[in-house]
Amino acid sequence: MAREVRTMLDLKPYRDTLALPGLRPLLLVAILARVPVAATAVVMTLHVLDLGHGYFAAGLVGAAMTLGSALGAPLLGRLVDRRGLRPMLLLTTAVSALFWGTAPVLPYPALLGAAFVGGLLTLPVFSVVRQSIAALVPPAQRRQAYALDSMSVELSFMIGPAVAVALATNVSPTLAMYVVGSGIVLAGLTLLVLNPPTHARDEETTPAQPLPRRQWLTPRLIGLLASGAASTLVIAGTDVAVVAVLRDAGQVDWTGMVLTLWASYSLVGGFTYGALSRPVPSLSLTVVFGLVTIPVGLGSGEWWLLALVLLPSGALTAPTIAATADAVSRLVPASVRGEAMGLHGSAMTVGLALGAPLAGAVIDASAPAWGFAAAGLLGALIALAVLPTELRHRRSDAAAIAAAEATITPTAAPTPDSGPVRAI
Repeated sequence: MAREVRTMLDLKPYRDTLALPGLRPLLLVAILARVPVAATAVVMTLHVLDLGHGYFAAGLVGAAMTLGSALGAPLLGRLVDRRGLRPMLLLTTAVSALFWGTAPVLPYPALLGAAFVGGLLTLPVFSVVRQSIAALVPPAQRRQAYALDSMSVELSFMIGPAVAVALATNVSPTLAMYVVGSGIVLAGLTLLVLNPPTHARDEETTPAQPLPRRQWLTPRLIGLLASGAASTLVIAGTDVAVVAVLRDAGQVDWTGMVLTLWASYSLVGGFTYGALSRPVPSLSLTVVFGLVTIPVGLGSGEWWLLALVLLPSGALTAPTIAATADAVSRLVPASVRGEAMGLHGSAMTVGLALGAPLAGAVIDASAPAWGFAAAGLLGALIALAVLPTELRHRRSDAAAIAAAEATITPTAAPTPDSGPVRAI
């Protein structure tokens, strides 16, 4: 049994991937940079409440930032493709400093408008890190790199909101706003100094010439983006449903523990995904992720039972995100990778924005446990809807590989450094 597990889980690719030049500093900066970003939503909510407004007003500010971020991510990615990383970082860091330096003292109407602009030009830490991973890591090792990246996201979301809440409740929401803003500006400056590559060395020999969108924004890519949105929809819906279920059971004090365990499952799942000897298709992961989330409401009676039932869903969270980012990075040409990863970030943001109100509406109309079922079912259905397109392309890829291999004759055997280029 132990030998079979060792055969399935190979840790050597992790060691080889972490040994790649530039990857360890990038992952470390990614964790630190994402901590304040992860705290943005909760600190903004607490600040609006401190101004004397309600949750609806706080939700509007959050929605404005989310909408701005979803619209701005691909535009900023296109800027990276055409002008390089540093001009984009200079722009977004300056705007972040202006927004977070003034937001704590703005009246609510001005804050609502500023939130949209701040979201539009917010520092795109997630997209930058994922684009740089594609530049630093060869395709054969990207699965492990994106698994590490997904695990770093979980760590950031475990730390950021908790620190922000502690500052806001023990000191003041205004101080928490300034701390989060300072952290985001510091993250931008750190990325400016690090200046991670956005293209591999062999890709940099050719000047970047972004292709027309119709040549790379294919139905297959749109399907992958929809799959990414479906996965974050399930995550956001689960987050809301956990709070609702525990509140309904009179065990709201255990919410932090359950969410921490859920994130821990994701860390273990992300590590296992990267150590698998064979990759798992991203759409298949999204379908299963949605399906195993549907019955989570069965554990709504006790907090420990809910935490236990969340295990399959949690274990698939990081792998699903990692697989989607990996697939997008492989599917597009390097010259438009920045815009494509920006679209990927937008898709994830849209899923988060839709998942919470969807689960909330179902919970209001029925019972808290049905929030899990609604989010999981819709996520699985979205992935199933685009699965035929992906399967059709996979068959075409397999046929192309077979045709390429058939052209190799025994008298012209390839050297170890040559051979057919496999379609992605």
